[in-house]
Amino acid sequence: MFPGGGQPNMQQLLQQAQKMQQDLAAAQEELARTPVEGSAGGGLVKATVTGAGELQALVIDPKAVDPEAASPEETAETLADLVVAAVRDANESAQKLQQQKLGPLAQGLGGGSGIPGLPF
Repeated sequence: MFPGGGQPNMQQLLQQAQKMQQDLAAAQEELARTPVEGSAGGGLVKATVTGAGELQALVIDPKAVDPEAASPEETAETLADLVVAAVRDANESAQKLQQQKLGPLAQGLGGGSGIPGLPF
């Protein structure tokens, strides 16, 4: 536009923005394919989520079902608590992975706030 006049080259800026958007999309796709595991009860319950936070698998060790429990209700409540804790653990790990993968890209796009689809 104004060579040497301190004006940014708009074409160059647009190309940089487009590349950042492509990098962000690629990182989001990678997160969607990356398994992240969480556990509870010393590994009695394991949850696997994607890096994007989608629950993919849940494994409950048969040892988690206590035949000596006072009632089936208590066993069910304990299992539910362990499942919630394992999924929460997996999602916390997924959020850390998201920040590692997407954080630098979000900063390059203006800090991340106000960008649709970003969790931070």
